[in-house]
Amino acid sequence: PRWDLSAIYPGLGSPGHAAAKTRLSALSAEFLAHLAALPAPGAPRAAFADWLAEALRLEEAAGTLAETLGSFAYASYSTATRDAEAMAELNSVEELSLPLKRAAVLFRKALAARRAEVEALSGGPEADPRIAPLAFHLREELFRESRQMSPELEDLAEDLSRSGGDAWSRLQETVSANASVVWDGLTGERKTVVELRNLARDPDRAVRERAYRLELGAWKSVELPLAAALNGVKGFALTLDRGRGLAGALEKSLGEARLSRAALDALVRAMEESLPVWRRYLKAKARLLGLRTCAFHDLFAPVPAPPGSGEGAGGGAGGAAGRSFTFGEARDFIVGKFAAFDPAMGDFADRAFREGWIDAEPRPGKVGGAYCVGFPEAKAARVLCNFDGGFPSLTTLAHELGHAWHHECVARKPRQLARYPMTLAETASIFAETVVYREASRSAPPAGRLGLLENHLQDGCQVICDILSRFNFERAVFERRAKGEIPAEELCSLMLAAQRETYGEGLDPEALHPYMWAAKGHYYRPDLSFYNFPYAFGLLFGLGLYARYADEGPSFAAEYRRLLAETGSDSAAGVAGLVGFDIESVESWRNGIAVFAAEAAEFEALAEGMGGLNG
Repeated sequence: PRWDLSAIYPGLGSPGHAAAKTRLSALSAEFLAHLAALPAPGAPRAAFADWLAEALRLEEAAGTLAETLGSFAYASYSTATRDAEAMAELNSVEELSLPLKRAAVLFRKALAARRAEVEALSGGPEADPRIAPLAFHLREELFRESRQMSPELEDLAEDLSRSGGDAWSRLQETVSANASVVWDGLTGERKTVVELRNLARDPDRAVRERAYRLELGAWKSVELPLAAALNGVKGFALTLDRGRGLAGALEKSLGEARLSRAALDALVRAMEESLPVWRRYLKAKARLLGLRTCAFHDLFAPVPAPPGSGEGAGGGAGGAAGRSFTFGEARDFIVGKFAAFDPAMGDFADRAFREGWIDAEPRPGKVGGAYCVGFPEAKAARVLCNFDGGFPSLTTLAHELGHAWHHECVARKPRQLARYPMTLAETASIFAETVVYREASRSAPPAGRLGLLENHLQDGCQVICDILSRFNFERAVFERRAKGEIPAEELCSLMLAAQRETYGEGLDPEALHPYMWAAKGHYYRPDLSFYNFPYAFGLLFGLGLYARYADEGPSFAAEYRRLLAETGSDSAAGVAGLVGFDIESVESWRNGIAVFAAEAAEFEALAEGMGGLNG
């Protein structure tokens, strides 16, 4: 299916859409005028309290509408990157949002100037009931004020971003969405890089290798504009970070993730400690495929079925993992597994399918990958994916519906307390994946166990091993970019070095992927530096939450909903602490790694028992 956005607005330029844009202009002007009417320092506290309560109301109303319009513009563009009207709408909404961004800067300045009064009104015996519920948001705004430039410079930065950082990001999306190569010389059939990447799951190694080599060639043909885009984005970020007094992009990313450096260090240490697990898994997978060593294009290869399972060799290892799903079958599978954990979550997923919330069809002009986007004014979400029928594609869909469920759980909160960091966003999505995997595992026949293990380990390898390589790559890029422009060939060298460091002997060092820097759109978003480590956070924290569910049973579903509802109201450590996790302790992360270590050992034993098959 393709999604239906008409419940948000009937279309770009429709009367309802145009009215919303007019309303945003009016709200932004009203917010700015209100900020200019800040009571003088000697005025009664009640006057300031009234001013602050109204400022928070305007911030909520304008921010909700701006996010909804921005989401609608991006959803329209990302399924039709060649559409001039959709591209123009992105620029229009960005321009329309500039006054609101200025208002945010000025609001923070006003809060900082009256810090003592803000603190008194948001907590303690003199707290104002209109303001106290937003105390966490106000503390964050005060912190952000300490990391922002003057209002004039922040205005300039926002204005320049449209022709700077954001424009580079759109260039990467447009180039990658439309890059294609000839697949069949006789018919002239072409495949986009998205379609070529989907062939990484083909059971035929010759197909996988051909798609991989054609993909590398496609990236090679567009490496110059993409290298220019990446240099532009990272240079833009470095300049702004210096202007804002930040030590670098990682400090900014940690602040946005509401994560301490101690928690990140503990997470990365656990990931590094786990690398031998992933290398053993990849060696076992190579034996199953009849290979000496896996190549990059074997990472997603389906493993052969166990003897006597009734599955054809190369068709997948039995059960859910080894079959191909129609979209309708995927819907029934996901809804059923979600409902087994929490009937409310199952009902929600059923609604998302019934009401056309999902755009699943791969096609030229549509961006690759998958995402979930929220429309807070409509209290709704939409999911984009590129569904190919395989079990990994099904779990990707479950992942994005996990994000949508998260949106639903915070939808009735004030917007200021519904904006959660990516660390906790990925916890929700990966927990949803885990529900699907674990519930499928319960009903899998013994012959299907190998395939389910393979799929879970495959995902874990990507989120732990590959994400660590991307984290190390991005850190190296920022260090190198601070000294000057990085040519495409050096970007490839940095990527290969990062992959060799993490995959080690688990992958053929001569068959890695030097152009992952071109394929991953996250690198090109100036506001999403170090977008990678939150996935590892979400995976390992999500596994810990599932372990709680396994211990407590159905009653945990309500606790999980409450946890999601609080993700915009505290730091990552505070939210994790609600369920007894100390994220600054490496031991907490080792518990999640231990799940994979046990699964990898079982997978190795099964592979050894099969003795390896010819690939």
